[in-house]
Amino acid sequence: MAFKIYTKTGDAGETALFGGKRLPKSHLRIEGYGTVDELNSFLGVVRDSTEDAHIREVLFEIQNRLFDLGAHLATDPSKKMSLPNLTTDDIQLLENEIDSMEGTLPALKNFILPGGHTTASFCHVARCVCRRAERLVVALNMDEPVEPLVLKYLNRLSDYLFVLARKLGQIAGVEEVIWKGR
Repeated sequence: MAFKIYTKTGDAGETALFGGKRLPKSHLRIEGYGTVDELNSFLGVVRDSTEDAHIREVLFEIQNRLFDLGAHLATDPSKKMSLPNLTTDDIQLLENEIDSMEGTLPALKNFILPGGHTTASFCHVARCVCRRAERLVVALNMDEPVEPLVLKYLNRLSDYLFVLARKLGQIAGVEEVIWKGR
């Protein structure tokens, strides 16, 4: 028998966590992992929009880690289940990539606006979605404990995406769009 994508179990506005617990689709936990999924989709757009093999490879790694992170959020915290692990090495990768890119970028002396190149702009969108995911997971953590590495990873990832947007603009040969306040 073939697997069907629709189950009809969510038709009343609830969904199941790994472990069986059902929650309203508006629950912070569901909002959190749904936003991580949205972030992962935008990272796919960024990855598909750049020709840089190293950046594509790093983004592929990040997308896989976001799936792991989403599994943590999609699991009933009262159940002891084996989950894909996030490690401090995952955070170290982001920090190493940030440091490497910053070494090739001009010092940031102004606030910059998203823009200048489509790929860089998509990366800024991903950064904003990442920050939203982080806010949702922080709010969830106030009610139910969340794995600390999940919070740390999202925080560092948004920093990485900001620097990556700058790097993608540099690769495209465009100048950064400087904010001009009044």
